Amino acid sequence: MNLSRRKFFSLAGASAVGVTMLSPLEAFYAKVANGQRVRGTGYGPLAAKLPENADELMGVVLGGIDLGRTPLLELPPGFNYTAISYTGQMMSDNTPVPGLHDGMAAFPGENNRTIIVRNHELGFTANGVIASKQYDRTAGGTTTLVVGPNRRIEKHFASLAGTVRNCAGGPTPWGSWVSCEETLTIPTPNNPNNLATKKHGYNFEVPATEDVLVADPIPLVAMGRFNHEAIAVDPKTGWVYQTEDEGNSCFYRFRPNQKDNLQSGGVLEALVIEGMPKVNTRNNFLQYKNKPLPVSWVNIDTVDPVNNDFNLSVRKQGQDKGAAIFSRGEGCWYGNGLVYFTCTNGGNIGQGQVFAYNPDNNTLTLVVESINSNELNAPDNITVAPFGHLFICEDGSGTEYVHGVNKRGEIYRFATNAINGSEFAGVCFSPDGKTMFVNIQTPGITVAIWGPWTGRNA
Repeated sequence: MNLSRRKFFSLAGASAVGVTMLSPLEAFYAKVANGQRVRGTGYGPLAAKLPENADELMGVVLGGIDLGRTPLLELPPGFNYTAISYTGQMMSDNTPVPGLHDGMAAFPGENNRTIIVRNHELGFTANGVIASKQYDRTAGGTTTLVVGPNRRIEKHFASLAGTVRNCAGGPTPWGSWVSCEETLTIPTPNNPNNLATKKHGYNFEVPATEDVLVADPIPLVAMGRFNHEAIAVDPKTGWVYQTEDEGNSCFYRFRPNQKDNLQSGGVLEALVIEGMPKVNTRNNFLQYKNKPLPVSWVNIDTVDPVNNDFNLSVRKQGQDKGAAIFSRGEGCWYGNGLVYFTCTNGGNIGQGQVFAYNPDNNTLTLVVESINSNELNAPDNITVAPFGHLFICEDGSGTEYVHGVNKRGEIYRFATNAINGSEFAGVCFSPDGKTMFVNIQTPGITVAIWGPWTGRNA
């Protein structure tokens, strides 16, 4: 398959991060360094397709789009999809599916079911997540989807409510979803336009369960109050790595007091690149290509600032101690023994970067930086498939894609948003690796995609 006007990645190093098995990105850079072809055919040319359950969607019009008559995606030959959940659809708890579908993860259920916990990046609104237990007024939160082996919804319900701008998050090895608030909203009594009654900017944990259950909305204060984006957990240690969606953000590590208990408290730290105190990784960082950089970590002393004064913020505290600066940290995922995270507008031209942190040798490597505006546009959510490929959602401008990177280091387009320019979000895989789940954020549609993932030489 041809990448058309977009060349996906540019060289940032001949090798990424010395792990025993080459990761897809390492293989990619080895190819580039050796002058080899990196554009793969993937699973074949993309073509517009109706959802397989189009007959069930007849008459459903969302944002002016007739879901039963309109191809929502372009996919390779042999791949199909169902549109399993959409904004306004009535759920099992008699509340409507909220909009702005964002980050999510999939967990194993009983009898080959898949449990998905999904974020909704909403502010205060009457059309938010409605539940019996709410942290604050009606706003964003999460919904939980129980998907059967036929890739249809069996049950769905609100599972976290009253939180604001739940953007991404991440799964834990102990079977829960950590939902992240991308906001610093605080009550301002003299501002009638601010509806907040509590401080925001926290993480919240949501059990992944088939039972209709609303999580207790307990803010995980020890993990820090900042513009959270995503988390990834190292299953060997239980330590949690966190991104921050700010132009001058830090990359954080949270070491809980108990490995599988985020409410047990713990230590919040920010990453420092050795010998480069307070370095801004957005600018002139390509000079460190092919260089796993040793890092250390500094403690954040005040994890819950009393207000939004930058001088009190966790990132200011970290940077005062030498923490590295990243430009809008977003997607974060553990896989291949690495913690991958994206910086949406990082790099000299602001089109995006991908970093890999190796917890085994405590090094950080820049593995992707776009050096042309027609290349990678704003990498956001990232995941590692059970069969080894990486998938990255773009949140840029124009046509939006889900890109794949195979084990040979070849880059390919896997899916196109065929209805509008809205971003893809929440890409993840069922535990058996047979189904990809991903959202078209607006107008809010979750799709389940399946096909010959391992049956072709992709």
